[in-house]
Amino acid sequence: MKYTPTLTGLAALVMAVGIGVPASAYASGTVAGAEVDGVIVVSGNTCSWTGADASATPPSALTVDRSTINKPGGNLTCGGGITASLNNNPAFTFDDAAGTATTDVIDLTGKQSFVSCRYKVTNIVWNRDGATRKYVNTPFTATKVSGSFLCPGSFSAAAGEASVVFR
Repeated sequence: MKYTPTLTGLAALVMAVGIGVPASAYASGTVAGAEVDGVIVVSGNTCSWTGADASATPPSALTVDRSTINKPGGNLTCGGGITASLNNNPAFTFDDAAGTATTDVIDLTGKQSFVSCRYKVTNIVWNRDGATRKYVNTPFTATKVSGSFLCPGSFSAAAGEASVVFR
């Protein structure tokens, strides 16, 4: 029986920002009050974070500071014994007329037990929820870039399995 870790949906988890800290505490290039939260359900386990810093507010193009998502500076947590970490600062562009956002690259490492897997996905499109700044993912496929032979070579995420809220 081949072991398949439940890490396969983690790449979508990467997009959240902000806890309202004083402007002087924000990383260089971020805007006070530009925050994003995120959530994804991975094989029945929920991963989420709040309070990540962004370089701007939508609809301006922005990047999300991974150090404010990853621990120890951030609060990314997952159920089911999964740990995750974002390897890049994802860039978002917005098309308010179409009600979409697009992420350039998400590069994420997930670990469960002794198995570590790194995946990348490019050009994820997110649909806006009405007039809010909540966005949900469209379907995408992430490709393994490194990790154990036990890691799947790629995985697909269905629409709506991840969301981000800019605030």
